[in-house]
Amino acid sequence: MISVLLVDDEELIRFGLRTVLEAAGDFVVLGEAGNGAAGVTAAKELRPDVVLMDIRMPVMDGLTATKEILALPEPPQVAVLTTFHVDEYVYAALAAGAAGFLLKDTPPREIAAAVRAVADGTASLSPAVTTALIESYVGRKTVPRRVDALRKVEGLSEREREVLVLLGSGESNAELGKRLFVSEATVKTYVSRLLTKLDLANRTQAAILAHEAGLLDG
Repeated sequence: MISVLLVDDEELIRFGLRTVLEAAGDFVVLGEAGNGAAGVTAAKELRPDVVLMDIRMPVMDGLTATKEILALPEPPQVAVLTTFHVDEYVYAALAAGAAGFLLKDTPPREIAAAVRAVADGTASLSPAVTTALIESYVGRKTVPRRVDALRKVEGLSEREREVLVLLGSGESNAELGKRLFVSEATVKTYVSRLLTKLDLANRTQAAILAHEAGLLDG
């Protein structure tokens, strides 16, 4: 069972998510919170596998709450709840370590699959969304940000750089396997080693790094 904490100031949103996830059969909703501060407290007490986090909330916003939760020992995966694909707060949450985001109008049949992907670390944004979201905000970053990204990737092997570029394009494990002519199990190993080497929390942070380093510019 995948344990989930719901953090959103709209009770109707929380009710809808709980209903969909519990109906899927392999989720247990441990609790709910109506603001970021309460969400941080609940995450500490309940220790869920996944936190679904709204961004705009009273008392403490979702971005601040996400950062505090991800700073915990053995933190849960966090997925941001949002109304828009391209949102500066969503980008900031992803850069801080959120594994992905879930649109509030996502069809019910897709919600469970998306949360499962977040839970097992395979969540990936579609290429179109990755490009629209990341490029909208990476383009505004300062020169030092680009320099830091280039420094991080300079020690990568040719194969590691190839994997990073594919992650930056929003490729799934299955797509990576086809492009690299290896099994999905081997892809998981490649990605895991790459994240460890770059000290990144997840593949979404890897995608952001690829864009910040300009690896997809050409």
